[in-house]
Amino acid sequence: MVASRLALCLFPAWALGKTSAKWITVEDGAAPSFSLSSSSISYQFHVDPLTLDLIHDHWGGYAAETVPQGALNMNGWGGSYTYRLREFPDSGRGDFRTPAIHIQHASGDTVSAFSYKSYEVQSGKPGLPGLPATYGDDEDVSTLIVHLYDEYSDIAADLYYSIFPNHNAIARSFSLTNKGNSSATVLRASSWSIDTPNEELDLIDLQGDWAHEANINRRAVGYGEQGFRSTAGYSSHFHNPFFALAPPTTTESTGTATGYALVYTGSFAANVERWSTGWVRVLLGLNPLHLSWPLEAGDTFTSPEVVSVYSENGFTGMSQSLHSLFKNQLSRSNHTWETRPPLLNSWEGLGFDYNATVLVELAKSAADLGCTLFVNDDGWFGTDYPRDNDTLGLGDWVAQPKKFPEGLGTYVDDVNAITVANSTAKMSFGLWFEPEMVNPESDLYIEHPDWVLHSGSHNRTLVRNQLVLNLGLPEVQDYIIDTVEKVLDAANIDYIKWDNNRGQHELSSPAANHAYMLGMYRVIDNLTTAHPEILWEGCASGGGRFDAGLLHYWPQSWTSDNTDGLARLQIQFGTSYAYPPSAMGCHVSAVPNGQNGRTTPLAFRSAVASMCGSYGLELDPKDLTQEELDVIPGLIALQQEVNPLVINGDFYRLALPDQSNWPAAMFALPDASQAVLFMFQVRSETKPVPSPVKLRGLDAGAKYKLTGDDYEATYSGSTLMNTGLTLSWPNADYQSVILKLQRL
Repeated sequence: MVASRLALCLFPAWALGKTSAKWITVEDGAAPSFSLSSSSISYQFHVDPLTLDLIHDHWGGYAAETVPQGALNMNGWGGSYTYRLREFPDSGRGDFRTPAIHIQHASGDTVSAFSYKSYEVQSGKPGLPGLPATYGDDEDVSTLIVHLYDEYSDIAADLYYSIFPNHNAIARSFSLTNKGNSSATVLRASSWSIDTPNEELDLIDLQGDWAHEANINRRAVGYGEQGFRSTAGYSSHFHNPFFALAPPTTTESTGTATGYALVYTGSFAANVERWSTGWVRVLLGLNPLHLSWPLEAGDTFTSPEVVSVYSENGFTGMSQSLHSLFKNQLSRSNHTWETRPPLLNSWEGLGFDYNATVLVELAKSAADLGCTLFVNDDGWFGTDYPRDNDTLGLGDWVAQPKKFPEGLGTYVDDVNAITVANSTAKMSFGLWFEPEMVNPESDLYIEHPDWVLHSGSHNRTLVRNQLVLNLGLPEVQDYIIDTVEKVLDAANIDYIKWDNNRGQHELSSPAANHAYMLGMYRVIDNLTTAHPEILWEGCASGGGRFDAGLLHYWPQSWTSDNTDGLARLQIQFGTSYAYPPSAMGCHVSAVPNGQNGRTTPLAFRSAVASMCGSYGLELDPKDLTQEELDVIPGLIALQQEVNPLVINGDFYRLALPDQSNWPAAMFALPDASQAVLFMFQVRSETKPVPSPVKLRGLDAGAKYKLTGDDYEATYSGSTLMNTGLTLSWPNADYQSVILKLQRL
């Protein structure tokens, strides 16, 4: 259903001056007001009758009406646009804050003057051409489209607002169409832009680096600009394209919070600016250093989408809304809600040093431990430049004849013939790719040196001995699709690990990054659409591209190259602020750990990895002790038992690893019938004693049986949530307990 102002005469509501669709109400007139509301949230704004500018009224908990802004002293240098709470702030008319949109016109000026023209209301939600985005039918979402126009430049702007009431979420994006005869350049594009009232706020984001991702970073929002960005060409390890705003009193379980996530994988910018009035402008979108997008006559530019959620139940409530939105309305994979196979990956056990015989033996060892998926990592390809180290062959996606003399298909058949221990299941096979990269020593680069990102005669900087292919070029996109398809046709492949091991340097222009992203999305969309049966996993030297953009196409991403159990606790808890644990790939590796040299117990490492959707081993079983070999099948069996709860349950952070020596988290099914509790002791301490772990998400009036790790008890939900559990921990560091809860 589409309702526009021109069609209002067909409905009796026109006479009342009101148009409504499911969850969207418009108070009509020359300067209408708009409300997107459910029983829990409201997003409200209106048109200023004098300037036809869009004025923000409210984003947060449900509000039945709006409250006019109080009188404001506007003396001083700031014009009237500076002293407004704006929805789509442009540049050059006296608003001295950072704009959401900044356009350079053919004349050289950068003044824009967008004014309201009309609106539409749609049931459901339109897609964004060439970009990942949330989706839903008439029962999930409704969409408001507000049409603006700049009479001076003949550029039209369409603002898209979608409400997902089941997830307390609003999604925003916009498009610009050049309806004039002159060219223009989009310099800045923030998909989300609002001005919020003068309130005390903290900014919470996730910062880090390689092997140190997703550190929770909380600080007060002071006067001036505060923000972060990625100029790495990708979302990056350094800053994730997510942040939250909350009062200083908000905790994991109490208080209000709004979360913001960009559905995009390229360079981005987040900006939070407190002005002299105390108002806070919130912007999230593309990084202007990697934009300058040409908008020729007749062209349309579409911004990536930003989703925002509102919570009255602290940061856990915020995270749960994002998790449910991403799993139900963003991820389109067949595997999103499926239990994931326990796997063994060859990389840390073998590196590049293997052949088909060695790999099949490793796969047999994995099957003996209970793994049902064997993943052949880097090193399997290259003919003229065989991939025996990381300087050779990247880009030449043909199986090495030396390593696989009978071909890839025969080798994979041998793996598929292996029977998994204590079952009739056969071993599945997965393969590693890094399709967006190339080594200079490769057939591909020698034949097409112009296919890489480069800037004139500047040096082409190598990182990990490789260059980045320019996926903005259609011929590069087609090459990747064709070569990956040929490999998939040659063997029975059930899983793909899609890696990306460097950032982007030497862009030919700032616009090259966004062009790359559009090309990358075309490639991944094509392949994942053609092969929905394959379990696709993203990777970028760990969590370098753990973002909502790629979660649209595949259900999980490798969370970090750091597989140390203690480090992973922090990384996984931090990542869960925005992304569901069911989307995390987490493995048990050998000790001492290769990243930091720490030694932790096998059970501790396995418990940490079991908190994620995808569990695996990153080691060679022949290097394990007999005791470890005897224990691992039971650990895998336990992980598989609780994995449906990790996939389908609501996630609760009960005690954070950066705040407690006894971190804890749990997953509870939405109907509260089952749950699983993970508890850890980092260091053995005589004092203080552990705090009680108060569970959440249970039925207060029901009894629950708790079992696991030689523990068995029965308590009511009210006791578990209000009194909590206090365990007696062994006198040892790095201890873990997994308890299963069943409602009686």
